[in-house]
Amino acid sequence: MVNYRRNYLKGGKYFFTVALRDRSSKLLIERIELLREAVQVAQLRDEFTKDCCP
Repeated sequence: MVNYRRNYLKGGKYFFTVALRDRSSKLLIERIELLREAVQVAQLRDEFTKDCCP
């Protein structure tokens, strides 16, 4: 895995993409609620806002 650098400036913006190793898998579609829950937990812990995605 790549070791990304993060710029911790207040008000900074980040973009991320979620992908599975097996691109033919439907796991992300079938279990999307788990991803949403994980984002909510991270939001509570790290205090960030989303500009998209319900």
